[in-house]
Amino acid sequence: MSPRQTEWGAYVQIAEALRRRIASGDLEAGSPLPSEAVLCREFAVVRNTVRRALSALEEEGLIETLPGKGRVVRGEAPTRYEYDRIAADLRNQIERGELAPGDALPSEAVLVERYQVARGTARQALAAIEAAGLIETRHGKGRYVSRRP
Repeated sequence: MSPRQTEWGAYVQIAEALRRRIASGDLEAGSPLPSEAVLCREFAVVRNTVRRALSALEEEGLIETLPGKGRVVRGEAPTRYEYDRIAADLRNQIERGELAPGDALPSEAVLVERYQVARGTARQALAAIEAAGLIETRHGKGRYVSRRP
């Protein structure tokens, strides 16, 4: 299925394809990424979708924008906090549809066990994805995936 055929998350599929190219070495550290126009043609999507995918990769620290050079693959992996790793994992589950709108998220206790972290770390991860608007807290009931706009 091409990214164009999905209702939501085409940018997620594009970002994942680029992640695989980086991980496999097809796109080496320091090498430029294809231009937005090339990626638009390759994935049959509009420029905003490509920009969203590239923005996600930049937020993850896999690519960076260099003046006069465009977007390039970063030379080394950035240092990440544990809560960032957990938040990224939950965000990916939501974006891939593994956690659908209205689904309950795992509790803090479950995240503590699953990721072997302190409760405060699990709480920070949940706060980060809640701040991004991906989840909402229902007091007394837990946290749930937000409805997509």
